[in-house]
Amino acid sequence: MCWQGSAPGACAGHVRRAGGDGGGGRAGPAGRAPEIVPQQVAMAAVDSFYLLYREIARSCNCYMEALALVGAWYTARKSITVICDFYSLIRLHFIPRLGSRADLTKQYGRWAVVSGATDGIGKAYAEELASRGLNVILMSRNEEKLRTVAKDIADTYQVETDIIVVDFSRGREIYVPVAEALRDKDIGILVNNVGVFHPYPQYFTQVSEDKLWDIINVNIAAASLMIHIVLPGMVERKKGAIVTISSGSCCKPTPQLAAFSASKAYLDHLSRALQYEYASKGIFVQSLLPFYVATNMAGPSSFLHRCPWLVPSPKVYAHHAVSTLGISKRTTGYWSHSIQFLFAQYMPEWLWPVASRELRVNSPEWRAEERPRRRRRYPGPLGPELEAAAALLTVITWLIPLDLVL
Repeated sequence: MCWQGSAPGACAGHVRRAGGDGGGGRAGPAGRAPEIVPQQVAMAAVDSFYLLYREIARSCNCYMEALALVGAWYTARKSITVICDFYSLIRLHFIPRLGSRADLTKQYGRWAVVSGATDGIGKAYAEELASRGLNVILMSRNEEKLRTVAKDIADTYQVETDIIVVDFSRGREIYVPVAEALRDKDIGILVNNVGVFHPYPQYFTQVSEDKLWDIINVNIAAASLMIHIVLPGMVERKKGAIVTISSGSCCKPTPQLAAFSASKAYLDHLSRALQYEYASKGIFVQSLLPFYVATNMAGPSSFLHRCPWLVPSPKVYAHHAVSTLGISKRTTGYWSHSIQFLFAQYMPEWLWPVASRELRVNSPEWRAEERPRRRRRYPGPLGPELEAAAALLTVITWLIPLDLVL
């Protein structure tokens, strides 16, 4: 169609371009088919796809509304979870420090038993409980250290102390004298702290049989049987607290720390189950899930030692952890550890082994065997760059809740 008033030659030219050189849309002199412009084909395809999309969208409109509702529910659920976790962080680690300290002696009893009390968290826990007026019974295998720590606590905090020399790795035979020593004591708080750790992260077949038995006897059996010894007296008095120190590594399977993390998962589940069983009888059972604390167990990762806000001293950790007693049944005990645990829960499980790999990078075995091999493979400055990249990736895995992003 041509506009009125246009020149006749212009219309004729328009027809010739549309129909070819012969005019009227017929084939050209050589019998060729009419030329099809590529732009017209592309536009037709786009129009067809758009029409098809509109038809599909119209037929799936009800499903899209359902998906929108599911997305809104998921977003609201995640938002509420994050808000609750943030509130729990404030309630556990900051609000208790603003008020007066709880009277643990009146609330639970006069005596506290702490296993593994000569070093690290156990010693700091005993000192913190003594500072709150509890008499303490210290348990460990080194008698000389026990007497030194007991004397220091008694002189510093003016409380009674007692010691029980016991090697938990010896198995079942040691618990009869332990039960006799605790028979006449008003045990108000039991702190299951004793534990053994791998000398460095290693594959399961590289762990010695003796070390596996130590993990079973010290990490699993000791806590179970100590609870079995003191719990009847607590039930009879209708008050008491049991604190079992597990580990943040129990929240997901941890390669190269398989036996250790599994034993700590056992302690966590044991504590949570006992809390359900005995809460109605006046017993408070707490599962502590610390991440790295500056103790002998934190030795393999020198990288984490350079982050003091992530790795508190035993004294600082014990001070914060004791303030959560009676408030939270399951906690890390320290504010930055709670943040790490929150991110670890959101982290996809397939990404969790990256942190274990960083532990192996800093282990003595890796330094002695793998590092020279890698430096031969990557000569020059590339080796340190790879180490820095591994350290950065580890920080990212600890500090970013990837599940929220994905």
